[in-house]
Amino acid sequence: METVIGIKFNDFVLIATDMTAAHSIMVMKDDEDKTYNITNNVVMGVTGEAGDVPRFAEYITQNVKLYRMRNGYDLSIPAIATFTRKTVAEHLRSQSPYQVNFMLGGYNPTEKKSHLYFIDYLGAQVDVPYGAHGYGGMMTITVMDRYYKPDANYQEAYDLLKKCILEVQKRCIINMPKFKVKISCAGGVQELPIITKDNIEQKIIVNVKE
Repeated sequence: METVIGIKFNDFVLIATDMTAAHSIMVMKDDEDKTYNITNNVVMGVTGEAGDVPRFAEYITQNVKLYRMRNGYDLSIPAIATFTRKTVAEHLRSQSPYQVNFMLGGYNPTEKKSHLYFIDYLGAQVDVPYGAHGYGGMMTITVMDRYYKPDANYQEAYDLLKKCILEVQKRCIINMPKFKVKISCAGGVQELPIITKDNIEQKIIVNVKE
């Protein structure tokens, strides 16, 4: 009953997640942040079991910080993706598997290259231009197939994300009224305006610090 969307462009990556925390048929809260800043330029959107998501995200974040403290520099974005996939795969073969699916992305200002990875609870990892997890993914992939442009600017990318979320809110029987949006670009990971069912059809100007 959750949705996470990731889209990679030439100069940045967008990650969006719904903000609904539900248990069975009840909505517990509507301001849950399911995005996690792994480093200054890597962000991860995670869905899955309520207990596994923060535990897994915290484990990855702290281990990446530990690597930086020991070595004096961050892991590369592909290395972080490989480490997260390896963690999921190892726990899958234990008595405490992580039931998490996530999109991990970031922009490397040194290489001037963006990365986006689709990783699921079975440890499958794919480098993709765009992807989604959850029920919302069934409605958004076709929208991105139709409108995706790798050279889009910030405003065009945000508007594409709004098209995807509009389709989710229109087609999906499950209520997902709010989506948290983050961007990884040359200026690092930044938050963009939250997309809600009230403002989704309005023009929202995107301001990104370079």
